[in-house]
Amino acid sequence: MSLRRTLAVAGRVLAQIRRDHRTLVMLVVLPTLLMTLLWWMYEESPAPIFDQIGPALLAIFPFIVMFLVTSVTTLRERSSGTLERLLAMPLGKGDFLLGYALAFGLLAAVQSGVAVGVSVGLLGLEIAGSVALLVVVAIVDAVLGTALGLLVSAFATTEFQAVQFMPAIVVPQILLCGLLVPRDSLPGVLEAISDLLPLSYAVDAMTHLVTSSDTGDVWTDLAVVGGFVVAGLGLGAATLRRRTP
Repeated sequence: MSLRRTLAVAGRVLAQIRRDHRTLVMLVVLPTLLMTLLWWMYEESPAPIFDQIGPALLAIFPFIVMFLVTSVTTLRERSSGTLERLLAMPLGKGDFLLGYALAFGLLAAVQSGVAVGVSVGLLGLEIAGSVALLVVVAIVDAVLGTALGLLVSAFATTEFQAVQFMPAIVVPQILLCGLLVPRDSLPGVLEAISDLLPLSYAVDAMTHLVTSSDTGDVWTDLAVVGGFVVAGLGLGAATLRRRTP
């Protein structure tokens, strides 16, 4: 692995996305639009529902968007033969995946900064903890979506198949992360499964920031999510194929 090659891959990905205006808008603007829609839905509600579920969705929306865009983009690189040509050069799989993770991580920082800024500054989302740490958690959540997207792209042969992984990988995590039912109220087996899913810890980190100024649990949850990111990138490097058969 080489830092220069990794940065070259990241620069190439960023240049490619900059030319794709629809993908760029989806990455940066869509989570903010979804948060605005959520706020609008509960604007007339007497209960502070937006404050209750908004933080969890600040973790979920970037995760979903980055998962979809990364998995489809990586598969397109492989099916078009671009990945095969890149790996024929002095470029390792680690350089390729880290370059992608770095590029999408930078986009995740912009995406999360905009979403958190609008949610807290304009939509009135109240949090007890640090806004800056809230942005950090949102970025790590988005990078988690990137890592899992890179991983599942190795097992798909078409872009449609990449999208089909969403019900298998993303939807169960949304159902069990504590958004619909508190995790400690789930049946024992489902609670044990939720403890193994990375999105559960991302949502927990967001919830802790809203309800408490104590950041100890937040850093613990972030460490767990970070571990899943590293594991996802490692497995992605091990299973990445040069070209779709």
